[in-house]
Amino acid sequence: MQNKNLYLLLFLSFLISITGCSKQTTPQNTTVTSPSGNILVAFQLDKNGAPVYLVNYKDKAVIDTSSLGFEFKDQAPMANGFKLIGAANTSFAETWEMPWGEQRVVNNNYNELIVRLQEINAPKRKLNIYFRAHDDGIGFRYEFPQQKGVDSLIIMDENTQFKLTADHTVWWCPGDWDSYEHPYYTTRFSAIDAQKMNGSALVNTSCIPENAVNTPVTMRTDNGLYLSFHEADLLDYAGITLKINPVSLSMTSALVGSERLGYKVKRALPFKTPWRTIQISESAKDLITSRLILNLNEPNKIGDVSWVKPQKYVGVWWEMHIDKATWDMASGRHGATTANAKRYIDFAAANNIGGVLVEGWNTGWEHWVGFEDREGVFDFVTPYPDYDLPEVVRYAKEKGVDIIMHHETSSAPRTYEQQLEKAYTLMQSLGIHAVKTGYVGKIIPNGEHHHSQWMVRHYQKVYETAAKYQIAVDVHEPIMDTGTRRTYPNAISREGLRGQEYNAWSADGGNLPEHISIVAFTRMLAGPIDFTPGVFDIAIASKPNNQVNTTLAQQLALYVVIYSPIQMACDLPENYEGQPAFQFIRDVGVDWEQTVVLNGEVGDFVTIAREERGTGNWFIGSVTDENKRDIEVIFNFLPAGVNYQAKIYQDGPRAHYRDNPRDIKIEEMIVTNETVKIFTLAPGGGLAISLKTVK
Repeated sequence: MQNKNLYLLLFLSFLISITGCSKQTTPQNTTVTSPSGNILVAFQLDKNGAPVYLVNYKDKAVIDTSSLGFEFKDQAPMANGFKLIGAANTSFAETWEMPWGEQRVVNNNYNELIVRLQEINAPKRKLNIYFRAHDDGIGFRYEFPQQKGVDSLIIMDENTQFKLTADHTVWWCPGDWDSYEHPYYTTRFSAIDAQKMNGSALVNTSCIPENAVNTPVTMRTDNGLYLSFHEADLLDYAGITLKINPVSLSMTSALVGSERLGYKVKRALPFKTPWRTIQISESAKDLITSRLILNLNEPNKIGDVSWVKPQKYVGVWWEMHIDKATWDMASGRHGATTANAKRYIDFAAANNIGGVLVEGWNTGWEHWVGFEDREGVFDFVTPYPDYDLPEVVRYAKEKGVDIIMHHETSSAPRTYEQQLEKAYTLMQSLGIHAVKTGYVGKIIPNGEHHHSQWMVRHYQKVYETAAKYQIAVDVHEPIMDTGTRRTYPNAISREGLRGQEYNAWSADGGNLPEHISIVAFTRMLAGPIDFTPGVFDIAIASKPNNQVNTTLAQQLALYVVIYSPIQMACDLPENYEGQPAFQFIRDVGVDWEQTVVLNGEVGDFVTIAREERGTGNWFIGSVTDENKRDIEVIFNFLPAGVNYQAKIYQDGPRAHYRDNPRDIKIEEMIVTNETVKIFTLAPGGGLAISLKTVK
């Protein structure tokens, strides 16, 4: 009863703050609280009939009174002049199982508020807003219902505001309409200046039209509360960026647009927008185990997905980045030859690695970069003469290895769509169930962007077409994951960040040592990451001006810290041969029964333990930034009464990411759920542990 009275007082204060001393009454309840009671969302119309909301956590505002609304083409904005015509509260609780994922069983428990609005004056348009309060955060979305006189809408802007309560510390990357491949920056909110960062992404793919940030964007208040802003269930809508107002300490949704079409979103009625999400946690580590984004998506729509196969893979890829080989055949150093593919297949078969990716196998690579007209360049069914695709597939099957197909579209999605059925029919005939796609370059047609509605529709068409042919899709240069992998479980992984390849060819020195300790609390909240870990030749002998800014132990730890159901051992087979540390990559799982985040702070360090599905084996990964630090691992997540053989891969006493990255110490010990041990991580270092039950 005390909580209910407190929330009533808070809500009355909210009403007074937005209506002055008005005697306006609320005909229906327009608040919703999370099941735990910690989170409160309050909705109201202000004195001008404008919709506003606020969010409290444990009786304190975390989002101050914030406005909601839209601007349209050829219609008046939806900003004010509304009346409340209905409101309803409901509750929901379920458990559901991931077919693959960070954990097998997911709890989905929330309370929901639906408010129904109508304009007081003609044309009396209607708008519904859904608010869901989970224990780990909130989501809200708009619904445009069927209504007389309006059959479709062209949205020019969505004006969803998030008004902060103070000048928080923020981990952010620029609101680029074409690339997420920027470094992350750590500043106060008021110091964000995204347009200064233009040009730090891939050449000629960057577009940062205003001071905005991409999502997920994560913040920490001075009181130690963590907030992360993103979206969920992005289908047939433009991707979101958040425009920064450093004076009012607020963010406003800034949808990715299309210069070609002249708008942000066009939809027929009725339709719902994606969810706008805020994850809320008192500890950074709990952000990682939040399943808010997934829970705001619909259940599986494609049925049986037993053909989606989590696995490790190797392949013809890293050798191109370190100048040993090329994608095209004309260079005379073609990597995707039959003989080279068989070499990787042999290595995979001998080392408990299930898949082999071969890039550069198909014709067209001579004209994919630097050409304005890339339409029709790639043929997705015709191999180069030195690559016998049927023979490679036959040989792989004989060895018990799966081939992963590669389709680089060169950002010509119309060419890809024209060949989708033919390309996937070929894959199906060969028994290939996974494809890595790529979208390097500016989108063709000119005026479209990687994150616009037109491209969101394209990516979705690829997923749905692939599902018909039982094909899982790993997208590079993607639209950001928004949890749609729950609905379409063949959306198995994505890039969507500065990956490992930046260490091999970036002019700015590659990814900084703090990169992963930020990524784990930002980009990884969106979904699986195909980061391609596992570099053992850290100094990159063939490129003396480049180096990976981690120790060898951290490269091992990435297999646990970075979540993906497909994990590449990206280095060359010869760099793994005879290396004792490679045993961890042989052993580590990729599909998890449960995940426990042991400790972490954004930008500093993180330690994650994951239990492998079906075996009961556990794996631990820990990484740090440029600072040496001691990490305490408390093994109380293990079941009681069971002994585990721990194989520990840790930084050696002289390890340093720049000066001595390959110094590694490997030892074994017995641990139980009562074991507590402190490990020292070198600058840029890491820790990887495999735990197997002692029979």
